[in-house]
Parts: sequence; structure tokens; C-alpha cells
Amino acid sequence: MSFDALLFLSFGGPEGPEEVRPFLENVTRGRGVPPERLDEVAEHYHHFGGVSPINRLNREIMAGLQEQLRAEGRDLPVYWGNRNWHPMIEDTVARMAEDGVRRALVFPTSAWGGYSGCKQYHEDIVRAREAVGEQAPDLVKLRQFFDHPLFVSANADAVRRAYADLGDTEARLVFTAHSIPLRADSAQGPDGRPEWYSRQIAESARLVAEEAGVETYDVVWQSRSGPPHVPWLEPDVVDHIEELHAKGVASVVVSPIGFVSDHLEVVWDLDNEAAEKAAELGMGFARAGTAGDDPRFAKMIVELISEHVDEVRPRKLSLMPAAGCGRNGEACSPGCCTSVNG
Repeated sequence: MSFDALLFLSFGGPEGPEEVRPFLENVTRGRGVPPERLDEVAEHYHHFGGVSPINRLNREIMAGLQEQLRAEGRDLPVYWGNRNWHPMIEDTVARMAEDGVRRALVFPTSAWGGYSGCKQYHEDIVRAREAVGEQAPDLVKLRQFFDHPLFVSANADAVRRAYADLGDTEARLVFTAHSIPLRADSAQGPDGRPEWYSRQIAESARLVAEEAGVETYDVVWQSRSGPPHVPWLEPDVVDHIEELHAKGVASVVVSPIGFVSDHLEVVWDLDNEAAEKAAELGMGFARAGTAGDDPRFAKMIVELISEHVDEVRPRKLSLMPAAGCGRNGEACSPGCCTSVNG
């Protein structure tokens, strides 16, 4: 099947202090997040000069992707659009139309199902195409990749390096991912079973731990937001470190399996809050890297492209369905990917 381009679709982030509050308001619009919570998160960004690392990291991933595409002889231009901040997806799709792109694949920077990691990207595609109108290109979303062998091996090697840096083979391995409301996680997946997002996280953690040769590990959550009365996935990573300390665990290796790059939530929640808690408790602490800066990540994206262009059979390490594909923002399976707003 023929495609003219690839749309690299991501979350977005501020690149200056004046952009922080408008960006956060875009992210949380309609979710009932208290203003004081926005003020708190804004301080995290201002701690780093009001600049999120996510845009720089995405540029680096795209540069690696373009190099990999050239190496494999694929003439496929890469466009970049974001959900919450510039370059906005609407503007990017408009530019694609002006450039004559008629049919493009879409790679969202999320390995996961669920609303924010999957269905909301479908909504982004619909919104952008409606804004552009009849000239909008046909857009086909690539599948979720939480169990792709290259994603798993990149994360497993990052875990191994963290253990080597810590120098403690007995350290407890702790995987983290972004928490979501329990109601959002309770929606069924394409296999008819509930907890699609958290089951994918658990499966990816199992695969990474197995490849890294670690038998005992935990899966916990981070970066919770939203009204305090709404229950979210728990335990929080900082609370969990305290619990491990109370049980006599001397050190931890934390792997942010739920993130593809070291953006602000990883840097703040883990490299600051979690690391500071471990230091306060006298525990050893090492944080594993994310997969985005590993050359295998770009190679994985090219393999996902090949599934459509060359009809290559998907490479997967689990039996969970390869869900998440869709054309022009078409809906997920019934009941799948419930909104965080319920």
C-alpha cells in the first residue's frame, strides 16, 4: 500500500516560561483539575526554565527515524504535530495538504491503549482533518507497540545499565507508568476484558523483566492529576519506595516503562521526587533510561511502517491483540478507551 508521508504525533510541551500556563490549560481543559494543581505543576516546568524536554527529545527521535528510513531506502518525509502545543496537529496537517500529501501513516508517541494513549490521538486526527477540510490527507494510525521486541529489548538493556550503575544486583526493580483514573482503566479492551491500559503495562513490565533477567519486580504509578476525590491507579512510586524501605529493601532500580522519553514527568517525578525520597531514607537509587533515544526505537517505528507499506506480519512478544490501528480517527472497538472524564 502506498503512503506519501509519516505524521509524528505527540503530546507537546512549552519551550519558554510564558508558554507554561497556556500549555497546561490546554492539557487539562474539561478535566476539572483545580487551579492550585496547575500552579503546582507549573512550578515543575519553571524549575527547568519553563522548557519541557519533550520537544527536544521528539526532534532527536525524528532525526534518528529519518536516518533509519534513509538507511532502508524509504523515501518517506516525516512531519511533526502535537496535541497540546506548537507545532499543533491542525497546522501540521494543513501543511501536509499544501505539500500535496494525500495518504500518510501516523505514529503517536504512546505504546499504550486507553484514552490518552490511544483514543485521544484518534480524536486529534479527526479534529485536524475537520479543520483542514476536503484537502486533508487520509491518515492511518499505527498500532500500539508495548510488546514489540525492539521496545522490550531497549528497555531491558536500560534496566541492565541501571543495575550496573547502582552496583547492587539485589536492588528491587520498580516499573512506573502514568496513573489514570480507575474508571478509565476499567473499560474493556479489544479482547473484551477490562483494564486494557494497566494490563498492557503489566505485560510490558513482565517482558522487560524477563529479558533483563530480573525475577522480582513491582508495577507502580506516577504523575497523578485531577480532582483528589477521583480514585486513580495506585500505589504512587514515592509511597511505594517508602513501603519498600519499611520492608527492609536497601535499594531500588526504577524503570519508567510507561514513557518513551525522559520528558518532564520522568525527570521531575523520578529524578527529583523519587530520588530525593530514596536518599532521605538512605536507600540506593538508580533510574533506568527510556527507549526513545535507543537506535532500536527508530528501527521499531520503521517496522511498524512496514506492516502497512509491505504488509509485514507484526512482531509481538505477547498474545494481547495488536489494537490501536485506525483510519482517519475511526472509533476504537465498543467500550474501549473510555475518556478520563468518564
